[in-house]
Amino acid sequence: MTDAAIVHSTFNLERHYAAPPDTVFAAWADPAVKARWFAGPGAEHELDFRVGGPERAGGRHDGKLLTFESRYHDIVPGQRIVCSSTLAADGTVVTVSVTTVEFTADGDGTRLSLTEQGTYLDGHEQPAWRQQGTASQLDALAAELTAAATA
Repeated sequence: MTDAAIVHSTFNLERHYAAPPDTVFAAWADPAVKARWFAGPGAEHELDFRVGGPERAGGRHDGKLLTFESRYHDIVPGQRIVCSSTLAADGTVVTVSVTTVEFTADGDGTRLSLTEQGTYLDGHEQPAWRQQGTASQLDALAAELTAAATA
C-alpha cells in the first residue's frame, strides 16, 4: 500500500474585461465559444450549460490523456456560476475542485472573480500549476472577447 498524500488549496483570480457582464457570461455559456478559449485547439470539448449539466474537455499533455469533467450546481445568468470538477490523468483522478465565478459590472466592463477550492491527490498536480493553467484560460478568454469585439 502506498501513502496517499492530499493537499488542499484555495486560490482567487480577478480579471477586468472591456465587455459587459452579459457578454462575458455568454462566453462561458456558449459551447462553441467556450471550446475556443477553455479547451484550446485540438482538444475535445462538450458543454451542457444548465444546472445539473455536465462539461467535459480532454486532450493529451506530456503524453498523458487529461480528462476534465465538471457538473454545474448553480447558474445565475450574468452574475455567477458554481461547479464541481475532476481532472484525471490516464484515468486516475488527480484533482477534485469547487469553482465559483462571479461577474460584476465595473464601469463599461466586467470584473470577473474566480475562486477555486481544490484537493490535489498524491502529488500528481500542484496548486500552483492549476492556478497558472486557470490564469492562462482567463487570458485566453480576454483574447476571445477582444476578437469578438473587433469582428
